[in-house]
Amino acid sequence: MRKFYKIRFLFFLLLFSCQLLTVASAQFSKHIIWLKNKGNNSYTLSNASTYLSARSIARRTRYSIQLDSTDLPVSPAYVAAIRTIPGVTILNVSKWLNAICIQTTSPAALTAIQNLPYVQQVAGLAARPSSSQPSKPNKFSDQLLVTPLIATSVAEKITGDFYNYGTNAGLEMKLHRAEFLHNIGLRGSGMQVAVLDGGFFNYTTLPAFDSANRKGQIVSTWDFVTGNTSVAEDHPHGMQCLSTIAANIPGQFVGKAPQASFHLYRTEDVISEFPIEEFNWVAGAERADSVGADLISSSLGYYDFDNPVFNYTYAQMDGKTTIAVKGADLAAKKGLLVFNSAGNEGAGAWRYIITPADGDSVVAVGAVNAAGTVAGFSSYGPSVDGRIKPELASVGWQAVVQSTSGTIGVANGTSFSCPNLAGLATCLWQGFTEFNNMKILDALKRSASRYSNPNDRIGYGIPDMRNAFAYLLSAYATMTGSISNCKVDLTWRTKDVEGMQFLIERKLPTENTFQKIGQLNATSGTILSNKTYTYQDALNAINPGNIQYRITQVIDTLTTTRQLVYLDSTTVTLPSRCSTTDDIASLLWIYPNPTPGKTKAQFVINSMEAASDCKLTLHDRAGRLLATQTLNKSAGIYRGELPFTPASSGVYTITLWIGNTKRESKDWIVSY
Repeated sequence: MRKFYKIRFLFFLLLFSCQLLTVASAQFSKHIIWLKNKGNNSYTLSNASTYLSARSIARRTRYSIQLDSTDLPVSPAYVAAIRTIPGVTILNVSKWLNAICIQTTSPAALTAIQNLPYVQQVAGLAARPSSSQPSKPNKFSDQLLVTPLIATSVAEKITGDFYNYGTNAGLEMKLHRAEFLHNIGLRGSGMQVAVLDGGFFNYTTLPAFDSANRKGQIVSTWDFVTGNTSVAEDHPHGMQCLSTIAANIPGQFVGKAPQASFHLYRTEDVISEFPIEEFNWVAGAERADSVGADLISSSLGYYDFDNPVFNYTYAQMDGKTTIAVKGADLAAKKGLLVFNSAGNEGAGAWRYIITPADGDSVVAVGAVNAAGTVAGFSSYGPSVDGRIKPELASVGWQAVVQSTSGTIGVANGTSFSCPNLAGLATCLWQGFTEFNNMKILDALKRSASRYSNPNDRIGYGIPDMRNAFAYLLSAYATMTGSISNCKVDLTWRTKDVEGMQFLIERKLPTENTFQKIGQLNATSGTILSNKTYTYQDALNAINPGNIQYRITQVIDTLTTTRQLVYLDSTTVTLPSRCSTTDDIASLLWIYPNPTPGKTKAQFVINSMEAASDCKLTLHDRAGRLLATQTLNKSAGIYRGELPFTPASSGVYTITLWIGNTKRESKDWIVSY
C-alpha cells in the first residue's frame, strides 16, 4: 500500500544473512553494514562537544541524561576503510545503530566488506535501478488532494486572542483550547522542531512561510536521500506538514507554533519504498538530536515495500523490531519528544498503526476533524503487545494546509494530525522546559478527552491544552510558610502573566474548611515567566495549633471561562495563642519594612468594615505631600501593593484616611 507511510525493515535481515548476501549482490544496489563495535575510535564520551551541539548537551544536562556508547560516532577508521573499497559509495552513517549504508553493485566489494574483522553483517536495503521498472504511484497521492478554501475576506479577529487564525484554523485551535497558550506568550519561541519527511517543495517562497523565512526560523536542512542541503525542490508533502506548525498568514492561516525554529530533513525517497528509507529516518533523528532539536514530527511510516521480502506483519508492530522504531525510541531516550503519524490504514486491509508509531516512547497521533469526529482512515491500535495506540489525536481530517499553488486549502491524513499536535506540544513545552519529554507527554494524556477511558482509535483522546498547562503549572509551583511574632510569611513560586490572580486561603485549627483571606493580582508581563510572590498573614486572637494555607491561581479570570489551578499548600504551627500586639492592632501595616528599592512593598488595612472613600497618602520627612492613592475597600481585611515609588532612599510617612478622617500613619523606610 502506498499511503504515505512506509517501510518495515526488520532485524530479520540479520537472521537470514547468508541468503540475503547472495540476493543482495544480484538484486540490490544499496546495503546496510552492521558493525560489531565502535573500536579504534577517536571520539570519547568525555569530550562530547566534538560531536554534539551545545544545545544537545544542554538538553542532556537539564534532564540528567547520561551519555553512553550510542552517542559515540561510528569509528572514523571503520568508515574510512570502507570508503576506500573500489565501487563503494557511503550514503549515510548511523551511530545509534552502529551501521553504515552504502551503494554498490559490486559482489567483490560486498565480499571484501564482509571479510573485515569489525563487520558483523551486510544486507540489501534497496533495489538495483532498472529502466524497465514501471514508475511507482505517489506514496502521498491521497494526502496531496488539497481542496481550496472558498475565497473570503480576512476573518475577523476574536477579541482577546493574540493571533487572527482565520476561520478554519481557528476551529482547529479551539478544539484543543490552544489559543490560551498563544495568548499567554507560548508560541514556540526558543523551541526547535525537526520535521522528517519526503521533501519541502517551495517552502522558501510560499506565503505560509513568509514569517519563518524572514525571521530565520529554518535553522538547518539536509537531504538524506541525495546527500545535500537543498530540500525546497523535492516533494511537497513535508511542506504541507510544516505549514500546520509554521504558517503565519493573519486572518487566513496561522499554525500551531509559528514562532518555533525548524530543521527540515528529507529522509523519504517518494518514488520507491525500500528499507533504506527507515535507515535514513534514523539518520535524520540522530541529526535532530545532535543539533539540539527539542521535538521530532514525522509524517512517515512503514509496513509494506516494493519487494515483499521486506514486508512487516502486524505481529512485528511491537515497538522493538523495526529499524525505524529503534531509532525513534532512542531519540526519546535522548530527551526528544517524538510524534509520528499513526497511519491512514483504518479503512484498508492492514488496518493498524505502522512503524515507528508502534514505539513505546513514540507518540502515535490519530486523526479527527475540527469537531472531534474520528476520521475513518485513521489507523487502529493497539500495538501487538497491547499498549494503547494511538496515544492522542488532532485534526487530520479536513486539516488546513498550504497548497503548492500558494492558496490555502484542506487535506486529509494523519500526516497532518501529527504536526498539528507536535506544534501544540512545542508551545506547551516552551512554558515548562524544567520538565522532560515524558512529563510533557503525561500532561497531554491527562488533559485529553478519553484519559479515563482510552480506546483503539484515538487512545487517550484529544488534548486540552489549557488543562495540560494547568497540570504542569500545579506540578511546577511550590509554597512555603514560616511563622514569627504572630505573623505568617507565605512564599510561592509559579508562572504567570498579567491578568491572572491568586487566591490565598487559610484553615484555622478550629475550622473544617478553608476561608479566603486575601487575593493578589499577577505582576505585569504578557509573556509567561517565572514569578515569586510573598504574602503576610497577621494572626490576632488565634488559638494554638496547626494552621493550613493554600494558594489557588486563576489562570482565566473571565466569568464564562474562569479556570482555577490549585498550586500548593503549607502548614505552620502556632505554639501559643497570639496576644494583641501593636502591629496586629494597627489598622495599617506595611511589609517588608524596611523595603529594598527593587522590592514591591505590600500593605494591609486590618479592618473588617467596607469603606468606599479610603485613601493612602505619601509624605516625605519635611511633610511635603508626594502622592495620593484612592481605594474602594470591600468588607474584610484589605491587602494590596503600594503604588508609590519614591525617588530616593529615606524615611517616608504613609497615612490611611477614611473620608476626611486620618486613621493611621506608619513610617516607611525605603533603601535603594
